[in-house]
Amino acid sequence: MSFERARKVADAVLYEGYVLYPYRASSRKNRLRWQFGVLAPCAWSEAGGMEAWWSRTECLLEPEGRGACIDVKVRFLRIRTRTIEQALDPAGRELRPVDTLDVEGRLWTSWDEGLEGECDVRVELDAGSDASVGAPGSERRESFSLPASREEEWIRSGDGRIAGRLVRESAPLAGVVWIEAHRAAAAPSLLRLSIRVENLGPVGSLDAPRESAVRSFLVGTHVLLAAKGGSFVSLLDPPEWAREAAADCINVRTWPVLVGDPGSRDVVLSSPIILQDYPEVAPESPQDLCDATEIDEILSLRTLVLTDEEKREARATDPRAGAIIDRIESMPQEVLDRLHGAVRYLRGVTGGAPEEGKAPPAASADPELAPWWDPGSDASVSPDTDAIEVRGVRVARGTRVRLRPGVRGADAQDMFLDGRIGRVEALYFDVDERNHLAVSLEDDPMAEIQASHGRYLYFSPDEVEPLGETP
Repeated sequence: MSFERARKVADAVLYEGYVLYPYRASSRKNRLRWQFGVLAPCAWSEAGGMEAWWSRTECLLEPEGRGACIDVKVRFLRIRTRTIEQALDPAGRELRPVDTLDVEGRLWTSWDEGLEGECDVRVELDAGSDASVGAPGSERRESFSLPASREEEWIRSGDGRIAGRLVRESAPLAGVVWIEAHRAAAAPSLLRLSIRVENLGPVGSLDAPRESAVRSFLVGTHVLLAAKGGSFVSLLDPPEWAREAAADCINVRTWPVLVGDPGSRDVVLSSPIILQDYPEVAPESPQDLCDATEIDEILSLRTLVLTDEEKREARATDPRAGAIIDRIESMPQEVLDRLHGAVRYLRGVTGGAPEEGKAPPAASADPELAPWWDPGSDASVSPDTDAIEVRGVRVARGTRVRLRPGVRGADAQDMFLDGRIGRVEALYFDVDERNHLAVSLEDDPMAEIQASHGRYLYFSPDEVEPLGETP
């Protein structure tokens, strides 16, 4: 019942967007933070606040007899405000808040820090007794609270003179975790677990703006579940017999997925960010850059070209930002090279190394070695030669068509293409056996270059008008 394997992925969720490149407090993108997994105090939210105050996770557990139990770990960040005050007199009797303070080359910056908070609950599940599962009053309620805090530290120059003061403050937090288990109506052999997390903490003013009320938020809130004496069922890809029960699970502001080694079913991460089952941090990634949607190589190269002054400000902004700068600056070249890319799927090749003057051996045509989405995995399809009939005309590669997007409601970009003339470059179909035409525009000067990279516009057959027979 260990969360260690899941914690690395959970930490990436917890710190997503915490501080973004260029990792400086003065950067505009770092002025509006705390976007994921936010739970505001109930009173503020119901008084018209823009954030929700509760979330709910529901998932399925397949018990293995009596004695099953689950460990529930609710994790979040609490916000601690760091304020820098400049001393206006040598004794520090008069102070004023400032964004930054430079004291003999060292920079101090006002900023909101994030501190990790957790609430742990263990729940025993007697799966062999109907009376103890889902009975009235069988809900488990676990409260948690964190008191307000304030720390002060004088900022002094080398000669001992008071130059300013550093103040760290955090608001009181309080919440409750509700845990309930009952038999799934559509599959009585399964238990449906419900975990509801609520922020019931106080807030200074019910009409406070978000930038003030945020100090009472739970941020990056997510739930980890570990099972003993039972196995979780995937909600994304449940077995056929559990599909109806999986569809009955209602998750609000959460997204539960299996974590760990593929095939294991003992740990679930319920994330505020949509993930697939068995997510993991890329093994080539040496550190968390607080932006899992970005490419490590790009962020690392951009960070390397920051000026010394920009790096100094980043280090003063937050310890995590400073650690990112330091690790990237000391990153060995071979580690940086690994960030350039990784091939996680290799198609088989025949023969050995090519002889001098000869082409390398061709890729194997064995369908078992091709991914399911590769046309090479199905000899019955050929995007370059397949044809379909559209409005009584045979359409295939080379057919000229007039684009008529919007049959089922196209987006604005597609609407700009209405009436343009294109040429069909290939014919594809998806897993639902629906056809798609890859089209390049005749009057687009970039069409040839895009085609060389396999980049086309895609339309369904009812979104084009053939302009003649196929060559």
